[in-house]
Amino acid sequence: MGTGAQSSSEVYTSDSEKGFAINHSSSTPQDLDAGAKFVLVSRGSWLHCGYHLTTSIVGPVILTLPFSFTLLGWFGGVVWLILAGLITFYSYNLLSLVLEHHAHLGRRQLRFRDMARDILGPGWAKYYVGPLQFIICFGTVIGGPLVGGKSLKFIYQLYHPEGSMKLYQFIIICGVVTMLLAQLPSFHSLRHINLISLILCVTYATCLTIGSIYVGHLKDAPPRHYSVQGSDTDKLFGVFNGISIIATTYASGIIPEIQATLAPPVKGKMLKGLCVCYSVIVATYFSVAISGYWAFGNAAGATVLQNYIGKTKLLLPKWFFLMTNILILLQVFGLTAVYLQPTNELFETIFGDPNKGQFSMRNVVPRVLSRSISVAAATVFAAMLPFFPDIMALFGAFAFIPLDFILPMVFFNITFKPSKQSIIFWVNTLIGGGSSILVVIGGIASIRQIVLDAKTYSLFSDS
Repeated sequence: MGTGAQSSSEVYTSDSEKGFAINHSSSTPQDLDAGAKFVLVSRGSWLHCGYHLTTSIVGPVILTLPFSFTLLGWFGGVVWLILAGLITFYSYNLLSLVLEHHAHLGRRQLRFRDMARDILGPGWAKYYVGPLQFIICFGTVIGGPLVGGKSLKFIYQLYHPEGSMKLYQFIIICGVVTMLLAQLPSFHSLRHINLISLILCVTYATCLTIGSIYVGHLKDAPPRHYSVQGSDTDKLFGVFNGISIIATTYASGIIPEIQATLAPPVKGKMLKGLCVCYSVIVATYFSVAISGYWAFGNAAGATVLQNYIGKTKLLLPKWFFLMTNILILLQVFGLTAVYLQPTNELFETIFGDPNKGQFSMRNVVPRVLSRSISVAAATVFAAMLPFFPDIMALFGAFAFIPLDFILPMVFFNITFKPSKQSIIFWVNTLIGGGSSILVVIGGIASIRQIVLDAKTYSLFSDS
């Protein structure tokens, strides 16, 4: 779908100084830098865009939603889950409108750092937006083998409870698979994988919902209470932790790169893709969060799967755990492959030669080496730091929220200059300002949690 777009007379070329693409009908594809030319191939349809968006947002992080409700309660949890969804949909649509506006003017921006360089200036792109996005993407690549390794270990222990294999060994196995996926040449080449990923996440979300409802109706179901526990200080920090957790579940951080995969003309396609994505979000987030919190109350664990394991026995059949963990494991590989793309693009820009063929030895050798070394480093970090989710909560506060909640408002207001008397100006200002406060408080709450958990940390831990 959309594969004939390259025959269009419109060719977008990269401007390395100003960070945007310029529409030259007389240009050739060789004017693109290697990252844009080989990784951000603009051939996709709005449906492909929907697959990419869904995979970048919906993932195993939804297992934490019932836990976030233990920090916020029924009212706070449901309200913030709805509000965060509305804000991020609005925010991502604003980013899309800004990108479409510049494409219409003949300057198609292909990357988040391109937007920052064009709209805010080169310093913002080089020292703020670029590093933030790299932290998000590389952090997610670290988290992929870690989450996959834990799922693989759980499956192993399910049938070999006395087995001798350690967590780091399963992380390495997942790292090898990720390294193979990293060699896929472009973002567009993931479209079929991401369709499968979409189906997988809907399937395991359905399994989790059914599992929670089943356990909640057992005669010996665990007792459940819905009051928020802890001291006043714990409750206060818990509220901000809960807000940060839910905000992070909606986070992407790579919206411009996803829109870059669309074949021109791009107008209106991203909105359709967002509708596909948020249809999946509504179907999965609310069912998992509400059913999990209903079944376990304030005893909901860090992931809802933990609650399916009773004190003396499994509350669900072994095959349920096997199936759910296999689905999660497979979907994690797709999600990790998506977040590899911005780092792959960066390496391709640095080491690739756009004047040579994509599969020439000149480009294949540095591509394979840079991508393999990157994934190997991420796998080592995952094996060393199995407590990495605490660190990711900190990254979420300082990186995801600025890129997904603040910068879209800033980009829109600077680009379109809405009147200060208009509703949209003040809505954007309110969201941006409130999110800035959340960055500070969420960051403090995340650091506090790291300090509290520090006594349990150990390198190459087996848990």
